[in-house]
Amino acid sequence: MRKVLLVFSAILLSFIVIGCSDDSDSTADEVSNEAGDKPKLTFGLTPWTSTVPPTKIAQILLEDMGYEVEEREVNLGVAFAGLSNGDVNVFMDYWSPNHDQYMDEYSDTVEILATSYEGAEWGVVAPEYMEDINDIGDIEGKEDLVNNEVLAIEESDPAVEDVSAAIDGYGLDLEVVHSSEAPMLAEAEEKMKNKEPVLFFGWRPHSMFNKFDIKILEHKETPDLFQSSTIYVVAHEGLKDEAPDAYELLKN
Repeated sequence: MRKVLLVFSAILLSFIVIGCSDDSDSTADEVSNEAGDKPKLTFGLTPWTSTVPPTKIAQILLEDMGYEVEEREVNLGVAFAGLSNGDVNVFMDYWSPNHDQYMDEYSDTVEILATSYEGAEWGVVAPEYMEDINDIGDIEGKEDLVNNEVLAIEESDPAVEDVSAAIDGYGLDLEVVHSSEAPMLAEAEEKMKNKEPVLFFGWRPHSMFNKFDIKILEHKETPDLFQSSTIYVVAHEGLKDEAPDAYELLKN
């Protein structure tokens, strides 16, 4: 809760600082934008709830600074490819180590600007009413309760590989069923309405933990999996030269 309050305090302070800028600054921004000096900025927007709020906040602040901002809906691989060649300027939701394979591939042209937050948890999730299932291994011999399935997001997200690795590590008769976040949660919600057993992929911070009474399962037999994550803001390497004030805003 303290971290949440600090984040929102920072956001409010940003609005106050921008709102209190003198008229000459505002006029200069408007003239600069009309003259075409400020480039259009493109944000990669993956279909995850965690990507949307920081992207929208950044867009509001940058538009107030005179930038035109557009969002490009992409999957993770396309987001990093776009960051690499400059088609995407900024991505607000790089999870490490979950997405490190993409960062390793494109590190020559993609820059980490700032840390959004640390200690993000993720893993296989179950509803609290599944009282006997508190570790992934607890489902052994009962896989048919969940139709031998674990619901998950896109296969292109490397984090999902840990779900398959945990299944293999425990020797479970389970299959990972991939879709995007919204249909995954819709299917899980439908099952939870009827108090049916269900396992699915979850991470926090996320509103699913406010909306549903759920828990992230332990994984004592596979301790190297589902490591807590740090989330970063990343940008194409050219942003510093193309839009230095936007670069400084996002870096801070």
